[in-house]
Amino acid sequence: MLIHPQIDPVALALGPIAIHWYGLTYLAAFALFVGLGHLRLKHEPYAAQVVLGSWSKQDIEDILFFGVMGVVLGGRIGYCVFYNPSYYLAHPLEVFAVWQGGMSFHGGMLGVFVATAVFAWQRHRPWLWVTDFIAPCVPTGLAAGRVGNFINGELWGRAADPTLPWAMVFPQSGSLIPRHPSQIYQFLGEGILLFIVLWLYARKPRAIGAVSGAFMIGYGSLRFVAEYFREPDAQLGLLALGMSMGQWLCVPMMLVGVALWLHAARQPQPA
Repeated sequence: MLIHPQIDPVALALGPIAIHWYGLTYLAAFALFVGLGHLRLKHEPYAAQVVLGSWSKQDIEDILFFGVMGVVLGGRIGYCVFYNPSYYLAHPLEVFAVWQGGMSFHGGMLGVFVATAVFAWQRHRPWLWVTDFIAPCVPTGLAAGRVGNFINGELWGRAADPTLPWAMVFPQSGSLIPRHPSQIYQFLGEGILLFIVLWLYARKPRAIGAVSGAFMIGYGSLRFVAEYFREPDAQLGLLALGMSMGQWLCVPMMLVGVALWLHAARQPQPA
């Protein structure tokens, strides 16, 4: 079995200023989104709209700004509500202590939904047209975030068979139990694999909402499986049917994704 390399979370210290690896992974996620967004503008139907002037490269930066706000606010509020509501009800001011950690993907996704809805309303565009645009650009950012989780030695996996070649001890867990490196599983599944599938799927014109539905189905199913290898949150443990909170949050996500994809499948395909 392997031992977590115990990487210093501070990538660079300049006097009192410390630059953390986790922060750099966020910057990498934003940079990847911008780069992929520029490539996405070459896909139909967005390429035609660039010619007509209703879509531009400036839109990508604007969407990123709205998305970052949605991720931060939604992710933090989602964590407080979904994963530790009793604690934050007793300590409401600590909701704002984001430097202590605690972000929820599902909360961040809801925040992005709201943020993109505002963007779509401001630009007079169909909301699902906007979410279809950004969906293939998201998984690489998720992959970058999982790299940050691994560097920090957090969100480790459940106990694994010691004979598993990649079983890993995470001293941060407070034990020497070999565990699944679930951050790597999620990096490969929800990050790399989901990106490849979505990017190839979205390269061809699809009915509005189809790409968004495919993202929700793909992420929800891959995250649901990954949760079987990831240690559940200590304050929650496993919930009904032996499922974690992450899995329960994936269930409505997958159902909405299936409904959205089926609805799109009944619509006429774009030329």
